[in-house]
Order: sequence, then structure tokens, then C-alpha cells
Amino acid sequence: MRNAIRIGVIGDFEPSYHSHFATNAALYDAAAKLNVPLRVRWIPTSTLASAGAPKILGRWDGLIASPGSPYKSFAGMLRGIEFARTQDWPFTGT
Repeated sequence: MRNAIRIGVIGDFEPSYHSHFATNAALYDAAAKLNVPLRVRWIPTSTLASAGAPKILGRWDGLIASPGSPYKSFAGMLRGIEFARTQDWPFTGT
């Protein structure tokens, strides 16, 4: 079995947001269709507001900026986007 693809979703998961459940469902549906193991974790924006953000973000194979602003830490979201852009990391956003 191949190693799981690790996707970090930058955002503050909110159970009442349909778009957050839909994001997870879309990722797992795509992985199932491609027969690829997948691991998805939401990365709270507050954890990215410090200088340790690159260490947190570098653990993931790709990153997604979640829908559903406002974020708990706009600075944390910007650090996540900056990391992806400056490190040429696989990234998409909604």
C-alpha cells in the first residue's frame, strides 16, 4: 500500500459550515476514485500566527485555504498562503 497523501486544510473548522464538510468529502471522494490513501487535517489559523508556521505546514504534501472566513487569525491564514507561495508548495484555495 502506498503512503497516504497528506493534505492540510488551513482554516478553523466549523461544524455548522456546510462548505467545511463538503471540502472534506470532495477530498476523500477524489482519493477513493483514484484509489489513493489520503489523510486530511484542518490546521487552525491561530497555530500559524507564530514563527513556527513553516514547521507545521511543511509536514503536509499539499495545502488548501479553506472557505468560510472570517478566520480566527487572519495573520495565520496569510502566513499559510505565504509559505505555500515562497516554498513552491502545492496549494489551492476557495
